[in-house]
Amino acid sequence: MTGSGRVADATGNWVDGLAPAVTRPYLRLARLDRPIGSWLLLMPCWWSAGLAGMQAGQLPSLWHIALFFIGAFAMRGAGCTWNDLVDRDLDTKVERTRSRPIPSKQVTVLQATVFMAALALVGLLVLLQFNRFTVMTGFASLLVVAIYPFMKRITYWPQIVLGLAFSWGALMGWPAAFGRLDWPALVLYAGSISWVIGYDTIYAHQDREDDLTIGIKSTALLFGENTQPILAAFYAGAVLLIGLAGLMAGGGLIFLIGLIAFASHLAWQVMRLNIDDPAHCLMLFKSNRDAGLILFGAMLLEAAF
Repeated sequence: MTGSGRVADATGNWVDGLAPAVTRPYLRLARLDRPIGSWLLLMPCWWSAGLAGMQAGQLPSLWHIALFFIGAFAMRGAGCTWNDLVDRDLDTKVERTRSRPIPSKQVTVLQATVFMAALALVGLLVLLQFNRFTVMTGFASLLVVAIYPFMKRITYWPQIVLGLAFSWGALMGWPAAFGRLDWPALVLYAGSISWVIGYDTIYAHQDREDDLTIGIKSTALLFGENTQPILAAFYAGAVLLIGLAGLMAGGGLIFLIGLIAFASHLAWQVMRLNIDDPAHCLMLFKSNRDAGLILFGAMLLEAAF
């Protein structure tokens, strides 16, 4: 545990050094001291918008891109607060999480609940800027988000449920442009789920020992020493499905070059993976933001040219 109310796996960031002390527990609840999760939630949203732009032969709406950015950070904050509320008793038993705001009593359960509601309201205001079909699609994600924190108690595959939730943006950018869901967006969603299962398995290897002690399940424990080849299979599935989605949306050479770069990044992760080095696992996990941005950049170039 670290001092000054810091979270053990998120020290030395702008929240610790710059944010007013009274705001720090809430910023940590929203994981704004660790924005990587918000970026990873955002990527499928931007991919879906990029896919729609490829289909339409023009750059996606800048307004939609900005809305997805705000919405991803707000809803990831709300989701993490919900997760911390559900897991507050478990978090006290894990070295990496026992200094989080709720188990360390920096905020009360009531304060965290009110904060979660405020973030959800921001997310709602963002969602209401889209067309009706997109709004309804967004509401449909709430059930998956609500049940996710409970999955690690009952299945070794909580990463699938996380994939369903974190990939939901793949179903948002396309209808935001066209007012409907078509096969390219659905195939993109499937590919994104495979990607999320892969990178969250890497992340889960940080907590293997604690998870075994307290009875929490994960694909990291399920795959064990076989993680590397299984990770390669999930990442290969992600590349194939996302590639198919792009081709269905009219992707050409630029998109394919970006897809190869994306695939190369994922292959680099597999080759470098050391499941016994938590810091290395965290570094590889975080690198998926860059992989996602590479793919999105290729989609934008394809749409523009």
